[in-house]
Amino acid sequence: MEIVAYVFGFFGFLAWLQVSSLEKRLSDLERELTRMKGTSYHQDRSALVQATKSYIGQQVRIDLKEDHEDVDIFNYGNSPSGSITVLDSDNEWLLIQVSSKKGTIRKLIRMESVEGISVIK
Repeated sequence: MEIVAYVFGFFGFLAWLQVSSLEKRLSDLERELTRMKGTSYHQDRSALVQATKSYIGQQVRIDLKEDHEDVDIFNYGNSPSGSITVLDSDNEWLLIQVSSKKGTIRKLIRMESVEGISVIK
């Protein structure tokens, strides 16, 4: 009978270890999401959305977040031989046209992946 109590105690301890490690992983993930968004995330994002709406039809330079890099924008759009034109914008998406010597393509980009945007004069 005593052995059964030890076995249940051992399995209970293992279950507690699993739950405590999951709680730690969850709190780490929540901390990471908070760090990514920051406290002024919504203010910066609304300013970015307003800027992109005012840049429709203009040539711009787009800076994407490091983990959202796009080859076409990096190699062709932001280069001296290429250009990026904003075609449309809303709160979630940005429609752009990337022109280069190789041709013209349209891209749909999530607003959360855009770090900055500026007009080319």
